Amino acid sequence: MSMSPQPAASEAPAGTDRARTPEALLAHRVPDLGALQLLLAVARLGSLGRAARELGITQPAASSRVRAMERQLGVALVDRSPRGSRLTDAGALVTDWAGRIVEAAEAFDAGAQALRDRRDSRLRVAASMTIAEYLLPGWLIALRTQRPDTAVSLLAGNSTAVAERLLAGEADLGFVEGLTVPDALDGVVIAHDRLVVVTAPTHPWARRHKPLAAEELAATPLILREEGSGTRQVLDAALGGLARPLIELSSTTAVKAAAVSGAGPSVLSELAVGEELAARRLVEIPLADVRLGRELRAVWPTGHRPAGPGRDLLGLTRGGPGARDA
Repeated sequence: MSMSPQPAASEAPAGTDRARTPEALLAHRVPDLGALQLLLAVARLGSLGRAARELGITQPAASSRVRAMERQLGVALVDRSPRGSRLTDAGALVTDWAGRIVEAAEAFDAGAQALRDRRDSRLRVAASMTIAEYLLPGWLIALRTQRPDTAVSLLAGNSTAVAERLLAGEADLGFVEGLTVPDALDGVVIAHDRLVVVTAPTHPWARRHKPLAAEELAATPLILREEGSGTRQVLDAALGGLARPLIELSSTTAVKAAAVSGAGPSVLSELAVGEELAARRLVEIPLADVRLGRELRAVWPTGHRPAGPGRDLLGLTRGGPGARDA
């Protein structure tokens, strides 16, 4: 007599859930939290209708959810009658398990909230100098009204230093002024800016009648920001890397002060020199064939878009000078 081969004890029959990876199928075999909370409410209140009202759903929706849970588990859970709803023996057992799952989920949720609270308690911002000095103060004041309990620290440096701090995990959100988004960072344009050539009113350029050509600008020693700054990157790109430093300084304020003193011409953001131009402490020199526009960007490590207070600050940047929707 021939006998059909039987599956080994350790093997599940083909076509059953157990024949596949248990971890991958657990979500399909175990009811979701909403269904388990409904079952617990039925057990506590003795009525599917009252349980539905407590959870803010309709009674037909509650009935449908219970039936779906029974199909999923393959056992009857609730006996329904005109007098109310009563758990079956299997339903009572499942309800006991459900209580433990919901308690664990509540502990999980509380832990996640604690992590969010810790994240939201501080915000570390790194910004290149022009943005740090002329745009961020207003944004941070506005953020303070939204999140009064968030402690904010600001690290100012050039665009290269901002990227380094972000990649080292020393900042949550950065702002740069360079030509492109630094490697390993994602970013969004938040505003547009323009660099201007400025001198003291006593400089010979202040009395010239025709625009300054790129060749003459490149041949003239200038008071400049250091290499690695967004301002220097834009100027070097516009002049083909030919910008000549008379003095290199590491802050916009220092460059501006040197230009006001008459030490020489400089190239600065128009955001930084508006007050000096209005008061004639500096004079803008028109350019003939040089484009010095640039984009200001918010940046963060690739794949880690800001959340919490960082997300809120990013939203506030859309209202600054030159701001645009990204």
